[in-house]
Order: sequence, then C-alpha cells, then structure tokens
Amino acid sequence: MPTAGHVKTQLRQLMREKLKTTQPSSAPVCTALEHWLLAHPAVRKIAVYSPLPGEVDLTTVILAHPELTWLYPRITGQNLSFHRGGALTPGTLGILEPDEKGSTIPIPEIGAFICPGLAFTAAGHRLGRGRGYYDRALAQAHPGAIKLGVCFDFQIVENTFPESHDITMDLILSSGSSP
Repeated sequence: MPTAGHVKTQLRQLMREKLKTTQPSSAPVCTALEHWLLAHPAVRKIAVYSPLPGEVDLTTVILAHPELTWLYPRITGQNLSFHRGGALTPGTLGILEPDEKGSTIPIPEIGAFICPGLAFTAAGHRLGRGRGYYDRALAQAHPGAIKLGVCFDFQIVENTFPESHDITMDLILSSGSSP
C-alpha cells in the first residue's frame, strides 16, 4: 500500500503537469478576491506571493488596492519572513522576493494570508510544493488571521492527503468561486 508521502508526490507531479499544459485566466479568482476584500474591510495587512508560472496571478488586485499593506514572503533558511512590497528580485528557488533590507512585519501582525498551492480540497486542505514553508509560517499566525487558498478549479481535488503539520485554509477562492 502506498504511503501518504508517495501519494502526495504523485499528486504534486500530476498537478505540475496540469499547470504546465493549462493556461486558465486569473481574472475570475481576482474577482472573487475583490469581493472578499469588500466583505473584510478590517483586514489591512495581507500576505501575498509572487506567482510562479501556472499560479494564480493577483497583481491586478494588489495594484488596485494601494491602501492595503501587501506583504511578500522571503525565504530565510527553512522559514518565511514577510516584507512590505517594493522591488522584487529573484531569490531562493528563483522566486521573486522582497529585498532583505525592507521592513519585516511579524507574522502574528498579519490579518490574512493568501496562499498558493498545487491542490486544495473543498474543506480547505492544501497541498503545497513539499518544503513546508507556508505550514511553518501559518503555524505562527495570530489565531484570528484568515488563511485563503487561491487556485484554478482543476486544482480542487477530493483529497490532498493531509498530515498533522499541514495547516488548513479557512476559505478557498477558485476560478469557479461565486461573488
């Protein structure tokens, strides 16, 4: 019988292939995020990400809301730190990251975390890329911080085979999310 780790590796490979061969629009997810932002005006500090090829690109929403504090992750060792936006340059793993000299915002001060992933379940389970950066960061979040997974519809699967260290999302916004 295959282990959870083996099944997760297979699911990651399948989703990476789908992301390479499919080019869905990020616009429906951005619209869903716009509606979410309107419904949550108290959330002012929001962690986002620099999209990798195939990931949902939230740039239009970020640019449309300069009044919010958008925070980008930076990989430092085995952890993420979050910094105010600004110039992003290729960092660890080739992902665009903020300059290390930028102001760091402590994780417990962040009101919402918008998280990419390779797959999600409707119940909020997330399958990341396998290095655990987001799970370790989210474990430090304030208990009231909102965790949003963003993805395309085909990334919603029946099971991501969660383990005890995996952090569950509070809400999944996908290309099929209704406003």
